[in-house]
Amino acid sequence: MANSGEEQAIRRDRLRFTKNKSAANCAILAIVFDVLYFISIYKSDAGSWYYSLLIGMSVVYNLIFMLVAFLVSEGSKNYLVQYSYVIAVVGILQFVRIGILPARAHAAVLETAEGMVPVMGDAQFARVAFYLAASGICCLASAFLGVTKCRQLAEAEKAAAMTVSNSEITS
Repeated sequence: MANSGEEQAIRRDRLRFTKNKSAANCAILAIVFDVLYFISIYKSDAGSWYYSLLIGMSVVYNLIFMLVAFLVSEGSKNYLVQYSYVIAVVGILQFVRIGILPARAHAAVLETAEGMVPVMGDAQFARVAFYLAASGICCLASAFLGVTKCRQLAEAEKAAAMTVSNSEITS
C-alpha cells in the first residue's frame, strides 16, 4: 500500500515538470472543428443572402475564436487556470452560435427561377450544427481538463511545501 501512495505522490510531482497537453490538444481540436464549420458555411452558393452584416460579424467572430482558442491552448499548457474559464465561456458561445447564422440560413428561402429554394438544406444544417457542437464540446473538455489538472498541481505543490516545512522543523 505504501508503494501506491508513493506512486501517486510521484505522479502528482511530475505535474510540475510536464505540460498540460490534454487540455491544449482539446482546444486545438476545437479550432479544427471550427475551421470545418467555417468552410461548410461559407462555401454555400445562395445568391446574395450571405452578403450581410451578420455574415461579416460571423467571419470576425470565427477569427477571434481561433485566436482565443490558440492562446488558451498555449496558456493551459502551463497550468494557468484563468484560461480554462475563458475557454469554457467560448465553448458555451459555440452552442449559442448554432441558433444564430445556421438556424437563420436553414429557415430562409430564396426566390429563384426554379421557385423557392432553401438557403441551407437539412444536411448542411446538420453538418454545421455538428461542427459547432463538437467544437463547443472540445472547448468544455479543455476547460474541465485544465481546471482539474490545475487543482492537482496546486495540491501537489501544497503537499510538497508542507513536506519541506515539516523537514525544516525536524532539523
